[in-house]
Amino acid sequence: MDEPDLLRCILHVIGRAAIPATEIREAVGKGKNRIKAFNLFDGHHTVQEVARRTKIDAGNLSRAASKWVTHGIAFQLGEGKEARLLHVYAIPEKEPRGKK
Repeated sequence: MDEPDLLRCILHVIGRAAIPATEIREAVGKGKNRIKAFNLFDGHHTVQEVARRTKIDAGNLSRAASKWVTHGIAFQLGEGKEARLLHVYAIPEKEPRGKK
């Protein structure tokens, strides 16, 4: 395991301890594509790539991603069009039973 992978693992563990999935789901929104987009922000994809894969308008996704960074549930790596987001951890696409 290289250093970036180890740091990513540490971020996910600390993120789960600090922020419950229900709070992240609330900040991300209820749309299935929004959750898919959030989960795709694993530090490897640009906003444009995620927009294409989820068929979400790039402008809308960019605004949502900025909101996620502001809420502290994602981090921006790099700048400009090559910037990539890293979520604190992926959330399940379906809510657990009894949580609706």
